[in-house]
Formats: sequence, structure tokens, C-alpha cells
Amino acid sequence: MTEIKINKVISVIVKNEHSVLSRISGLFAGRGYNIQSLTVAPIPETNLSRFTIKTSGDKRVIEQIIKQLNKLIPVLKVIQHDGIIEKEMAIVKIPIEESLADIDALCRAYNGKIVNVSEDSIVTMVADEPERVENFLKAIKKYHPKEIVKGGSVAIEQ
Repeated sequence: MTEIKINKVISVIVKNEHSVLSRISGLFAGRGYNIQSLTVAPIPETNLSRFTIKTSGDKRVIEQIIKQLNKLIPVLKVIQHDGIIEKEMAIVKIPIEESLADIDALCRAYNGKIVNVSEDSIVTMVADEPERVENFLKAIKKYHPKEIVKGGSVAIEQ
């Protein structure tokens, strides 16, 4: 019987020092684990940083990832999130020939807005739950995007 693959968001609190990113990414690469997204930010008024890692695997793989992360030297705490607020961001550049009003309405439906208009393009930004960002990216395709940049997940416990 095959185990069900799940997506999991894990936060890792580390000492803010050189080579932490390479140690964490090396752990995933060396064991063949997948990183779907990775964001890193310093924790204000400390010498610590928070890595937010979105990964996937069956229950056993997720348990192994957490055990291995806990063994890394600069890691102080690994938080396996269950009740979280998770958001992603996407920035999309669209040709100026498209309808500004229609694009604005679509962006607003996905917690977004138009952030820049130039002679040849409209730039939009949305920040929402990962599934909704994916739905926005599907919907915006009819406006022939020139470029799409998507950020990783950020999460915080409720």
C-alpha cells in the first residue's frame, strides 16, 4: 500500500550565521527530499533567523526531515505547523494592450492590485493562500503575461 504524499510547512529557527542555508539545502539535496519553497528572514531584535520550508512526502519522509533538521548544529528549534496562516506572493507583468479595468478587477478578487504601469506593461501583485495564488495565475493567462515571478510560502502559527 502506498503512503499518501502530503505538503508540509516547517519553520526552522537558527542562529544567524554563515553557511546555515547551505547546510539546510544540503540536507535536503543529500537525501533526495524536495523543497517546494524556501523563505528566510531574520527575527527582529535577535541574532536568529526563521527558515520557512514547504516540502512534501509521506508521513515517514516528513518525520525524517524533521529529525534530520533537529540534528543540524545551528538549528535551535524545528516547528511542524498544523494550524497556520500561509501566504504566497506573485508578481505578473502584462502587456499594456490588455484591459486595465479587467486586470484590476481580477487582482482585487485575489487580494492583489496593480503596482506599476509603464509605456509597455502593467505590473500586478497578489498575496494570498497558495491555492488562490495558483488560481490567479491560471486566470491571468488570458491576458498574455510577459513575465511571472512567484515567491515562496511564508507561514505563522495561528
